[in-house]
Amino acid sequence: MNLAGPKPDLLPEEFALQLVQDRADIDISGPEFNFVRSIRVYDVLIDDDRDDGDCDRYARVRIGSYDTQGGFSWNRANRSAIPTAFGRTSHGCSLFARAVFVEWRDYVGNYGFERVDY
Repeated sequence: MNLAGPKPDLLPEEFALQLVQDRADIDISGPEFNFVRSIRVYDVLIDDDRDDGDCDRYARVRIGSYDTQGGFSWNRANRSAIPTAFGRTSHGCSLFARAVFVEWRDYVGNYGFERVDY
């Protein structure tokens, strides 16, 4: 079988992949890496099947974040921890969302964010 087309670039044989678990393999504690610490991962489940409009019957909010050296951890939170910019697209009182949500302020204080659902 002859497969036409460009050949993929392969890594040199001397290239060694360093596997590091639970942390970055370089020092990322400086301010130039603040973008890593600005990443928040939200796991949100709010559900209420009652008709009175009170959505507090069941709520689970977890926020994942990165520490100074890139270690990731989950922390429990409540509904008030969900940023307004995250959005509250829901069906009735229910909100099911799992997303990577990054928010930041630039050097002059302008707010920005990005949400990617998964």
